[in-house]
Amino acid sequence: MLDHPVKTPCIGVCSTGIGDRVCRGCKRFSHEVIDWNSYTLEQKRVVDSRLSGFLSQCVSNKLRVTDKALLQWQLRVQQISYVPDHDEYCGAYSLLKAGAGQIESSKDYGFEVDRYFRSIPLTELREIIDGEFLLLSQAHYDRYMQTPDMFMDQEK
Repeated sequence: MLDHPVKTPCIGVCSTGIGDRVCRGCKRFSHEVIDWNSYTLEQKRVVDSRLSGFLSQCVSNKLRVTDKALLQWQLRVQQISYVPDHDEYCGAYSLLKAGAGQIESSKDYGFEVDRYFRSIPLTELREIIDGEFLLLSQAHYDRYMQTPDMFMDQEK
């Protein structure tokens, strides 16, 4: 593991302040948003890994990276912020977030959209991916954070 810090996933659109258990912006759980600055590096890495894994899953269900080097080059040339430690699908999402409306040919950026989604504008596809990312994070929260452990001894 590298010793560099894990940047906060916050994108400045926090919805935990209005009562959401999972932030609509960064997809962290409310307690993770609140406690982030007191987390150890390892705790931050665990959260970061979960989020990047969920995002990658949602993106890879909609498109395929065909040229990782071209995608990374475009991210650098377009000066789009991305986390180099995350996989190429997170990078593709960063590209969609920054400029989905300007992309005429996805192949020029190193990816292609799955044939089932090619008729959808990239701006709309980006919103669909973001919605699925939120749903996946909420489902994870509901399953592992909100639901009591059914194997723990219950009080009699």
